[in-house]
Formats: sequence, structure tokens, C-alpha cells
Amino acid sequence: MSSRTWPAIGIRVDASSADELERLEELLSAALDDFGPSAIQQLDDRWLVFFTSERARDLAATALPAALPGRVTVDAIDVADEDWAGRSQQNLTAVEVGRIVIAPPWAVADADAPARDDGRLMVVIRPSMGFGTGHHQTTRLCTAILQRLDLAGRAVLDVGTGSGVLALVSRALGARSVCAVDDDPDAIESARENLALNGGGSGIELRGGDFRDLQAGLFDVVVANLTGGLLAASADILASAVAPGGTLVISGVTLDEEAAVMRAFAPRMTVVERLAEDEWVAALLGLNGARPSAAYVPEP
Repeated sequence: MSSRTWPAIGIRVDASSADELERLEELLSAALDDFGPSAIQQLDDRWLVFFTSERARDLAATALPAALPGRVTVDAIDVADEDWAGRSQQNLTAVEVGRIVIAPPWAVADADAPARDDGRLMVVIRPSMGFGTGHHQTTRLCTAILQRLDLAGRAVLDVGTGSGVLALVSRALGARSVCAVDDDPDAIESARENLALNGGGSGIELRGGDFRDLQAGLFDVVVANLTGGLLAASADILASAVAPGGTLVISGVTLDEEAAVMRAFAPRMTVVERLAEDEWVAALLGLNGARPSAAYVPEP
């Protein structure tokens, strides 16, 4: 398969003091938010900012120098996915969430082992610029909630699977089957590669396509780590995929979006628990008036 490249910009900030640098970086962060960057790496001499589209990259490359005239130098570049992953090897290590360990291949000696002697469960994910590695707050929040559910023998739907990390976490926690859906062919390929790193991913079915067009029946647990806007717009569709007594795990919601997202789900679902980390929120929801079929143990 040919290497995917990611549109990016390199940004250098010209500041005369540490205080001015801090102030300019705060302004730069605020300005970047308008263009929806997918990732930011702060290197020794510059910022490397990635985008999901060339259009967003090009708009940012034009707007940032105008917003901070004479203070920033911006270069538009294309970065190979493998180049980003290679640089990440210097920084990315295993992430532990409860008894789940999410690790890049180079951080584990026993990558094929589904469980460790100390009871922790290993999920191996190869870093890719576009898809989750377990280091993002929303992935950690979903992983924490999934561990509080009794997934043994349950059917799980993972909406927007990306790297497949939450599908693999669900299987490691005992789910009988997982249907992992994404409309990005590169995501499906990334997930397939990660399934292979974890012994083939028996019990996980990968499906390409828009989950809103999915006709796959009902699931005991639905996991949707998306965006606040997409969750709110798709609340009825996601609720319709939850079996009676089942549960929905959502994340990708910012604190500013939380109220609107919860209002969208309120006609059909009730919040069982809410978790937050930094500016990100995740929630466990149950169908209104339904008794949960899977045991749930809230955090003490």
C-alpha cells in the first residue's frame, strides 16, 4: 500500500523573550483552533501542525502570518504517515488506563500476548497520524468507562473505529463480538493492521461506510468516540442501535459542547455517569426507562 501523506504546516515563532514567546504561543493556539488541526507537535525549533485536508492547511498557512504579522513564519508541507510514526517512536510509550495497557509495538516485548501475568490486558497499536493511539483524552475516557461494564458475552458496536483501539479494548474485556465501523478506507486499513498485531482480532468485524447507513441490528454496548457536533446530529441513530437494556458510551465532546450534546440524547437516553479530562468529556448513557443488562460498577 502506498504511503499516505498528511497536509501540515511548520510554524516558527519570533519572540524576544520567554514571556513574549509564551504570549505568542497562546495567541497561536487560539488562532489554530479556527482551522481544526488534527494534531500538533511542538519540536525544539518549531511547531508541526497537521490537518485532515489541504484546504484547511492552506487557509491556516495564509491566515496565521496575517494574524501575527512579523511574528510567525509558516511553511506548508506534506508529511508521510511513516515519517510521523517514526518520529513518534522517540516520544510515544505505553498508556495505562486501569488494567488496560495500550502500547506501540516498540514499547512491548510480548506484543502477541493478550494478557500479562499481573492481570493487565495488552492492546498493541501502531501509531498513525490520522488515528488514535490511546494517548488522546477521549480514548482514555472511553477505555475507563468500558472497564466498568461487564462486557463478557456482549455484542459491541464501535462507531468511528479509527485505529481499532476501542474495538480491541472491548474484545480484551470479554466482548463476544465487535462490529467496528469507519467511513475512511485508511482507517479500516489501519485497524486491520492493528488487529494483526493483536493476534488477528478474532471476533472483530471491520466495516467500511457511514454508520448512519448501517443496518446491523442492535448491540448491547455502542461506543461512539466522534465529535460533539456529529454526536448531537446522530443522537437518534445511535440510540436506535442500542438493544433494550444496553448502553451507549460517547466521547469527543468538549466542555463547551456538552450541554448541547446531552440535550440531543435526552429524549431517548439518560446519563448514567460522566467523566472528564482537561477539556474533554465522556459519558455513559442508558435507554430511558430500561433496566441495564450489563453490570456497571461506577468509580468509587
